[in-house]
Amino acid sequence: MQILRLPLYTVEQARRIDRRASESFGLPGPVLMARAGALAFARLRRRWPLALRLCVVCGSGNNGGDGLVLARVARAAGLSVQVFIAGPGPKAGSEAAGALAEWLASGDGIEPVPAVLPEADVYVDAVFGIGLKRTPEGDARTAVAALSRVAPVMSLDVPSGVDADTGHCPGGAIVRAVETVSFIVRKRGLYTGRARDYVGEVSLEDLSLPAEALADEAPTAWLRQCASALPPRRPDSHKGDHGRVLVIGGAPGFAGAARMAGEAALRVGAGLVTVATHPAHAAMLNVGCWELMVRGVADGGALREAIAAADVVAIGPGLSTAVWGREMWQAALAARCPLVVDADALNLLAASPHRRDDWVITPHPGEAGRLLGWTVGTVQADRFEAAARLSERYGGSIVLKGAGTLIRTDTRVALCAAGNPGMASGGMGDILTGVIAGLIAQGRSPIAAAEEGVCLHAVAGDRAAVTGERGLLATDLLPWLRRLVNGLDG
Repeated sequence: MQILRLPLYTVEQARRIDRRASESFGLPGPVLMARAGALAFARLRRRWPLALRLCVVCGSGNNGGDGLVLARVARAAGLSVQVFIAGPGPKAGSEAAGALAEWLASGDGIEPVPAVLPEADVYVDAVFGIGLKRTPEGDARTAVAALSRVAPVMSLDVPSGVDADTGHCPGGAIVRAVETVSFIVRKRGLYTGRARDYVGEVSLEDLSLPAEALADEAPTAWLRQCASALPPRRPDSHKGDHGRVLVIGGAPGFAGAARMAGEAALRVGAGLVTVATHPAHAAMLNVGCWELMVRGVADGGALREAIAAADVVAIGPGLSTAVWGREMWQAALAARCPLVVDADALNLLAASPHRRDDWVITPHPGEAGRLLGWTVGTVQADRFEAAARLSERYGGSIVLKGAGTLIRTDTRVALCAAGNPGMASGGMGDILTGVIAGLIAQGRSPIAAAEEGVCLHAVAGDRAAVTGERGLLATDLLPWLRRLVNGLDG
């Protein structure tokens, strides 16, 4: 499978690139501001071609300056435009002050932000931009609150109230945009965590900066997107060539989790999949999916032969942390092949930490919190930092699940922005575990399988949700997984 990569940057990197463009490439701030405002208006016009009335709410910084340029260009195009300024207005001598002077010179005025904004066809959020790290206060809070109650909104660079580095929303009102126009580079925080609820469609205007302006800034993460299928198979290949997966799980009452993981591994192309489950479930699983090989195992000793024959072990779906689950976990830790670790296996790992370079661990925020000794809120406040700490402590490849799933090793970070709220249902993590294991079985490295597997899983969820997000089941992804790995994604 080929994966498209789009670079993501931090706020500080964006600022350095901006300064470098001005100092080394003859593109001063007012020129970039003029480009930003004009290009943002062009985007607005394309999305809302019939809009006649704009309401532009500006802060006192450069983001507000971008909004003032947009307002001036919109007025020149014949639209009715009202401009509101939060706070004292731009600082004298600043680039934003220059944009305000040009707006006022055209005979137009400005007003303080009211608690209730007037009716408009489109609202433009130019209050904070990328600088926010705290809860808005005073007039800025009034402006953000007013924008949070209207629609549709286009946000410039970032919806006000969202941290562009982390995706965290510090508190209070937050602007919910239909579209967010990022300038210069994509900011990593817009694609993960709570930011996903507020950014809408994220577009990029690079302001025609020369590539050399970015040359010294290595992306801190990569946005990954599925592009095509796995390579064709050799005509003379046999099932053994496509890998052997061992799924360990299915404590009493949880057989379905192990079955879903096993079926997912088959659907992405694993040649042979064995499910090692509690003896109480062996007969049921044998009947449930004919293609799975099922072994009832009463203790860890019964797993040795199956583990020795496997190319990859997936452990955790339906495992439980009771005696049987603990024995399975201890046996799996002795495996010399890669591991995919999920669900209760993660809880057992949190209780007795280990570190390996060849495993993929796949926590949701709650499990990540237990692995780190953090609250869920702390994990979600900076998912990039949480993934980094997990990588340091446990090694291998980290998949921090959630809106904007992060995939991290000690050397690189990837982010998948596909997926939808319908996937917040039981069994989705079991499917992902099987997908990643199935890709490892076919020769993918653990990190490549993690990145590709997360993308496959998310896109399959989006395809399955075409008929509605409510009621979406984990098993609804299975036919789509098969289509996607074969390049038949229509």
